[in-house]
Amino acid sequence: MLAQIISLLLGTAADILAVAFLARVWMQWARAPFRNPIGEFVLAATNWAVLPLRRIIPGLFGADLASMLAAWLVQIVFLGIMAGLTGLLLLTPGAILGVAWMAALTVARIFIYLLMGVVIIAALLSWINPHSPFLALFDGLARPLLGPVRQRMPAMGGIDFSPLIVILLLQVVLIVMANLQPASLLLP
Repeated sequence: MLAQIISLLLGTAADILAVAFLARVWMQWARAPFRNPIGEFVLAATNWAVLPLRRIIPGLFGADLASMLAAWLVQIVFLGIMAGLTGLLLLTPGAILGVAWMAALTVARIFIYLLMGVVIIAALLSWINPHSPFLALFDGLARPLLGPVRQRMPAMGGIDFSPLIVILLLQVVLIVMANLQPASLLLP
């Protein structure tokens, strides 16, 4: 019972922190402005780790590798703690590589969910409140995902199905990623 409570609390904290790091990655890659409440929160929540890491790890082709590494390290620490608490962690190279692989898959899964959330919020804001001050931000974040689909499939009858198609494609990616997870490394 105690391990479940610790897993819930630490897992939630690790996932929220990883989302903040990955939001920073996506906002920089999509060239979204950080001068808004969401951007300022992301910077405030991640500067403590990203700024020191940037001294060591430069960006690559517009990708913020320091933020990606920070998200991965957060998940490694969480999975390592949980494996240690449940008695699964053996200090062997295979176990360490297994935790690192699971952390990479977890970060990728969180990133896919972040992208799905961006697309859903952008679609909802465009339908419900097209004058929202956040619409420009979320539209800019969703445009790299929706743009290629919109080019190949124009709106039918005035209805844009590109958010639905992008979400379905992201779901397919999640299914493929679930099959990359070894059954022997199923951690909470």
